[in-house]
Amino acid sequence: MLRFLGRRVLYMFVAFLCISLVTYVLMKAAPGSFLSMNFQEGGVSQVAGSYNVSPIVMQSLVSYYHLDDPWYVQWFYYVKGFLTWHMGTSFEYPGMKTTHIIDTAFPFSFRLALMAVVTALIVAIPVGVITAVKENGWADVSIMFIAMVGTALPSYVVAVLLIVVFALWLHWLPVIGYTQWQDYVLPVLSLAIPMIGSMSRYLRNSLLDQLHSEYVTGVLAKGGGMRHVVGSHALRNSLLPLVTVVGPQLAGLMMGTVFIEEIFNLPGLGHFFTSAANLRDYPLIMDSTLLYAGVILIMNLLVDLTYGVLDPRIRRSFDMG
Repeated sequence: MLRFLGRRVLYMFVAFLCISLVTYVLMKAAPGSFLSMNFQEGGVSQVAGSYNVSPIVMQSLVSYYHLDDPWYVQWFYYVKGFLTWHMGTSFEYPGMKTTHIIDTAFPFSFRLALMAVVTALIVAIPVGVITAVKENGWADVSIMFIAMVGTALPSYVVAVLLIVVFALWLHWLPVIGYTQWQDYVLPVLSLAIPMIGSMSRYLRNSLLDQLHSEYVTGVLAKGGGMRHVVGSHALRNSLLPLVTVVGPQLAGLMMGTVFIEEIFNLPGLGHFFTSAANLRDYPLIMDSTLLYAGVILIMNLLVDLTYGVLDPRIRRSFDMG
């Protein structure tokens, strides 16, 4: 297990460096820069909202933001700053470290994503079990149809539908705010409903494979009931595919909350990332992207370790490796 963990950590580090390099290249390849979009060197400003500055001031800004350093030096300092948690200063918010923005906004996005995943699991697991046990029955067909529709709907479309029904028509829930528990209901449901559909289908298909296996037939032949088969044997083995989905979805959801944060005016990191991308705020783009990449890599590692807990065969393969 230790050798497996060491190899995975090494792979994670290499993948992290590759992601950081690709992000930096794409970021610099995008047209325009923060300075060109906000400052004009002499003459009459051609961009609305930009400031006219002298060539000396423009050069001072370039030096201040270290934009005159070689590309590999800039990339190295971005990665080093993130790994040591001594990041640079945001272009959009002068004098504010990107660590302060991340420390303030990321916990909100993480909390929102975690609540959505937990809500989806609470609903998807019993739904998946019921549809698998009632295979091809009316409950199975109707629930899976609803799940398919829910999976096909993007979260922002679900958000608009929920706002229309529960806020505008019924006046049950607020649309904007994040101080009371009621404020979280619509954002969490907007993210959870598409996941409920996909998770329940994953669990149903996996559980059906287990219920059609030989060992389940043997347990039933010995007098075991379906409740005992599902609760003691089949459900545990069928959770592996669901674990594969949950880990990356939680990590990806923290980035995918950007639409929900904009719709409900929530102060998450997705809001700051969108603004940074529009204004070419390089430090905030790099640091937020590396943060998301790190979370996804860690989640994938936790998924692999959870495999070993749920399936003894995988755990033995770790020991043999």
